[in-house]
Amino acid sequence: MPRSSPMTMTFPPFAGATRKIVLANVSAFFGFALLGWVSPGAAGVLMQHLLLEPAAVMRGEVWQLLSYAFVNQGLLNVALGMLTLWFMGALLEGAYGARWVTELYFTSVVGGAVVASAITFTHVFGLQPMVAAVGAWSGIFGVMVAIGVLFGEQEFLLMFVVRMKAKYMVAIYILISVAILLKYADAFGALLQLCGALCGYLYVKLAPRRGFAFGLSEGYFNLRNEYYRWKRRRAAKKFTVYMRKQNRDVHFDGEGRYIDPDDVPRDPNDKRWMN
Repeated sequence: MPRSSPMTMTFPPFAGATRKIVLANVSAFFGFALLGWVSPGAAGVLMQHLLLEPAAVMRGEVWQLLSYAFVNQGLLNVALGMLTLWFMGALLEGAYGARWVTELYFTSVVGGAVVASAITFTHVFGLQPMVAAVGAWSGIFGVMVAIGVLFGEQEFLLMFVVRMKAKYMVAIYILISVAILLKYADAFGALLQLCGALCGYLYVKLAPRRGFAFGLSEGYFNLRNEYYRWKRRRAAKKFTVYMRKQNRDVHFDGEGRYIDPDDVPRDPNDKRWMN
């Protein structure tokens, strides 16, 4: 999709990784609501171990770096967040694929939690490690920043009312979070969103076109194939030494493939004759 494509009023496709993330958040919200109705005490205990509290993370509850993003509070907050994620995630997924969007979202969630939690131990902005936060907005901010960087001229509806370019809309969201952080209203929540935005920006700038997972898998298979080529060359050298002891000369190419001296030269890319 071109960066300057105009705004349309049609809904984007609800599919792929974006759908899975949205449905996971909505399911978790209604699951907590149902548990709170059936057993408020159990819901409160579960909440204490799933929300993000830097002090608890340091005590070993490292799963909070991810679980907090699926603990959403407030129906309006969840609806606005999931709609934003749907519209922007679908645009990114159509251009970059499901794996890339999944990595972007969870890099923003986990990376934002790690950075924000570390900052609380500095006590800057009046923060303490005992503060807590929940919600998917760190991941959503990472997705929004990616939209602002990659599709800055694309037009959206701010709060689904005001028509605005993506780069300006993202800037407004970030300025609101900065204002909340400086006013100490919900400083840790705002810091979490800003750190998620930072991690999303770094992912956009540093990640390969098909994501880190694909790059790592390609690197692994390249190393594995290089190892097998090295074994083949090593075996060829040993076989050459053995045949010389038998008063016979054999030859192999640089990749360890046998060269038949009585045959015409063969295409090294022809796999039918490769050893």
